[in-house]
Amino acid sequence: MSANFEVNAQLRQDAGKGASRRLRRQGLVPAIVYGANREPEMISLVHNELVRHLEYEAFYSQVLDLKVGDKTEEVVIKDLQRHPAKPFILHADFQRVRALEKIRKTIPLRFLNEGNAKGVKLGGMVSRKLTEIEVICLPKDLPRNIEVDLLEMEIGDMVHLSEVSLPEGVALAHAPDPDVPVVIVHGAQIHDEEEAEAAEAGDEEGEDTEPTEPES
Repeated sequence: MSANFEVNAQLRQDAGKGASRRLRRQGLVPAIVYGANREPEMISLVHNELVRHLEYEAFYSQVLDLKVGDKTEEVVIKDLQRHPAKPFILHADFQRVRALEKIRKTIPLRFLNEGNAKGVKLGGMVSRKLTEIEVICLPKDLPRNIEVDLLEMEIGDMVHLSEVSLPEGVALAHAPDPDVPVVIVHGAQIHDEEEAEAAEAGDEEGEDTEPTEPES
């Protein structure tokens, strides 16, 4: 089990909203690390360093080396709280992992040969219904992504969740509903009709929504 990212952190003692605000003003992100039958620890990370890590898709799904002082432990990121209007990370949760203990993790789907699919070459359009799935596995088996090859898909073809090929040692966290679609190749006309229906539904929602008055 190896990690590809090293995350530097430091222990923090103060809890609460006031303490978290003070950390953010100093360019730090309050965080917590828990799991592996040990007590949770409050930590903080440098905001800009964390943001640089988050630019890599693999950071979200891989085992990470969390370095706190002179101690390093392996973790996965479990949750991020982002500012609703500004590009700031407000809080992060990390879960410790152990080599022989399975973990649940959301993994991105990687669609292969999208432009070369048989149906696309005949004028069809690819419609992705899922972009990630939750799996369970040992840390050593955690994949960066799960591939779905579209090369042989023709217009009207659909890949269901139960048909997605998983790497050895990896299983879906929930029993798959065989009818859940992952990706569909539509004819161009059907694709245009779906877009028109979605736009019409959005207009109707806007008409039913009254503007919110600002608080005084």
